[in-house]
Amino acid sequence: MATTINSKKFGTLPVFFTAISTILGAILFLRFGYAVGTVGFWGVIGIVILGHMVTIPTALAISELATNKRVEGGGEYFIISRSFGLNIGATIGIALYLSQAISVAFYIIAFTESFQFFFDYVLSNYGFYLPRQAISIPAIIILGGVILYKGANLGVKALYFVVAILFIAIIMFFLGSGPETTETNFSLFDNAVFDSSNFFIVFAIIFPAFTGMTAGVGLSGDLKNPAKSIPLGTVLATFSGMIIYFFIIYKLATSASIDDLLNNQLVMGDIAIQGKWIIPLGLAASTISSALGSIMVAPRTLQALAMDKAFPNKMANHWLAKSRKKDEEPINGSLITFIIALFFVILGDVNTVAEVISMFFMVTYGALCLISFLNHFGSSPAYRPSFKSRWYLSLIGFLISIWVMFKINTTYAILAFAVMSGLYIFLNYYHKNRKGFESIFSNAIFQLNRNLQVFLQRKTHKKVFSEWRPSAICISKSTFERDKALSLLNWISYKYGFGTYLHRIEGYYSKATHQQAEDELFKINKIIRKKDSHVYLDTIISPSYTSAIAQAIQIPGIAGMENNMVIFEYDKEKPEDLSHIVDNFALVNAGKFDVLIIASSRREIKYENGIHIWISSTDSSNANLMILLGFIISGHPDWKKADIKIFDICKPELEEQTKKNMEELVTSGRLPITASNIEVIPRDPEIHQKELVNNKSYDAGLVIIGYREETIKKDKMFTDYDQVGTILFVNAHSEKVIE
Repeated sequence: MATTINSKKFGTLPVFFTAISTILGAILFLRFGYAVGTVGFWGVIGIVILGHMVTIPTALAISELATNKRVEGGGEYFIISRSFGLNIGATIGIALYLSQAISVAFYIIAFTESFQFFFDYVLSNYGFYLPRQAISIPAIIILGGVILYKGANLGVKALYFVVAILFIAIIMFFLGSGPETTETNFSLFDNAVFDSSNFFIVFAIIFPAFTGMTAGVGLSGDLKNPAKSIPLGTVLATFSGMIIYFFIIYKLATSASIDDLLNNQLVMGDIAIQGKWIIPLGLAASTISSALGSIMVAPRTLQALAMDKAFPNKMANHWLAKSRKKDEEPINGSLITFIIALFFVILGDVNTVAEVISMFFMVTYGALCLISFLNHFGSSPAYRPSFKSRWYLSLIGFLISIWVMFKINTTYAILAFAVMSGLYIFLNYYHKNRKGFESIFSNAIFQLNRNLQVFLQRKTHKKVFSEWRPSAICISKSTFERDKALSLLNWISYKYGFGTYLHRIEGYYSKATHQQAEDELFKINKIIRKKDSHVYLDTIISPSYTSAIAQAIQIPGIAGMENNMVIFEYDKEKPEDLSHIVDNFALVNAGKFDVLIIASSRREIKYENGIHIWISSTDSSNANLMILLGFIISGHPDWKKADIKIFDICKPELEEQTKKNMEELVTSGRLPITASNIEVIPRDPEIHQKELVNNKSYDAGLVIIGYREETIKKDKMFTDYDQVGTILFVNAHSEKVIE
């Protein structure tokens, strides 16, 4: 019980102090003067506003997400991984962890700048240039030792102390007036940007100052009430930091000359009361507090990653996920973080790394804003945060995050995306069993699809579409015996049309048939997944073929437009089902559907032999639909090496005119059919059309033949095509226009 009580021990203040101490950190003391001297008062105000167009939406997004469900250990990583799925979450989480770990080194190196007086003393008295590592290495070892030995509890207590020093230093800065001899010539209403071409260069230099607002979120696993502490602490720190920035910028602009701002990185010390010691002390406090915040947060991110088995080694995951028993500190994660930070401290210069790291922070912020936006857009009933942001703020935060990355450094932005893409590919390969996005994308896609369908339905009532495209529905109970109907629907749906395939379960709706339908749909999905299918699959339970058809033709189309085509299927070698199709033709025809009947041959389709379309002068109303279907089907990759060939049977005296008309139709309709593939055949009373089809299309991949409503019940209408393979019989309810 003791460990349980100790494990959730922090309130809101640690979140606020961790964030504000990182916001008012090294960049504020070392680079804000240079920024004001370079781009002027209004220039830096613009930089702060632009930076907060990323950080404020992110702070609001985190606050919103934290009040929707309990945020466990890992902070930002936990939110992202539970929204985008574990693989994407781990990809961003690993980058986030490295950013946090290397940030410790960055702050420790900045901490050494507060000892400039000591380095100057050694140089002037002993003529020896003391390396920065003389201070930074002992500092990181002491800091690491404190965290490893005492954990975050002592770190938070130390945080209160250093934040107090930080605020005293800032107050002393505001109370100071600077040297009396300083002339600034500052005017609030006449202060142009000194060098606007350097705006984004300066932005890149001081942007890391804005990245601290989420620092406290990493303590989520150690908070008594994350839903209260994270929003309050994060939002308060973000807005407080921004307001303090504005006053500091104004104070710098009114209290120091441009020359001092540009050439003295500790110019704040010349302005503050007792600035020679209070500003270095404030710098030391701000950097060590930022380092404390990062070294407390980073191990918890690493531990959360390991608990989700993000790393490709079971022993490593188990070891990193361990906590110290007495206080549940992520001791092994802290050790790894300390080693990484120590390495970069010894390296000494992390400026380049810091810029790359800022890219990973930006990706994290963009991801958090995107999650918030998608949750708003998806409108899931399960998304009920007590703190609410606005969807447009989250969208703005996401878009500006990506834009700013490329404005700061295009090379590093591309490098960051490349590294994370490679990491994601690797994690997806290693964790094959947890591919895919979580419900957040499903909800967003559902809402988009719903809104589009409603929009299209409203537009349909306002005007008649002149463009035709197939929206087909197919019903078959023989899915596991024959796949030609499903293949046909996939060819139609691949690029130009839409298709719904209904696997029929014969019987009455019951618990047993419902379970059977679920099982068989799962099997069909498993089969079709290998074929890159674009068909919407479902099942229909019905005691008879007629009732199944009556149900099916009344369902809405999946694309927001009504279904306009029905596809029937039967076994060409065993045409017992043909009678059922013929008997129900009138039912379907009453709905003004184009009716396709596919006679499935057991012969394998030879795609390279092409599509043969047979047109007759007695069946001209079906001709255009048959040609359009040939074109649509040939757009599927299965038919990429296939040609379309047209056979047109006409009266002998109309042979030349028929050929000319067909060539004009193909040319004006921009159809991929050459003149050599158009064959006009004069009608010979002695030779039946079926004989011609058997002779000329015996090896065709697919044969398309038209039929008329009045001929459907004639004997042998669909039979005696013994020499050819699969045939698609076409009846157009209305003549289609080829424009």
